[in-house]
Amino acid sequence: MTTFDDREKAFEAKFARDEEMAFRITARRNRLLGEWAAGLMGLTAEETDAYSKSVIQADFEEAGDEDVVRKLLGDLVNAGVDMDEAKVRAALGDRAAEARRQFMQQS
Repeated sequence: MTTFDDREKAFEAKFARDEEMAFRITARRNRLLGEWAAGLMGLTAEETDAYSKSVIQADFEEAGDEDVVRKLLGDLVNAGVDMDEAKVRAALGDRAAEARRQFMQQS
């Protein structure tokens, strides 16, 4: 093997680790978002757990965050919570920072 082959394998391994870390941070962010929204809707602990899982699942519908924003906004409005898209996006940003912080502390 050449040095070039070794570098290529190292870059591939780093890319795979970075992608896995990004996936885990996004999943944690979505769980935190689900817990936040469940609190606003007054859900029980069991309902909060189930709702957080549904928010994580919603992220697999399409690329990007639009599916999560749409779900949260729809659910919150349907529950009678005074909410708009800007507040949901602000919560998304806050929870993303928190998820990243938690992940870095864990590592």
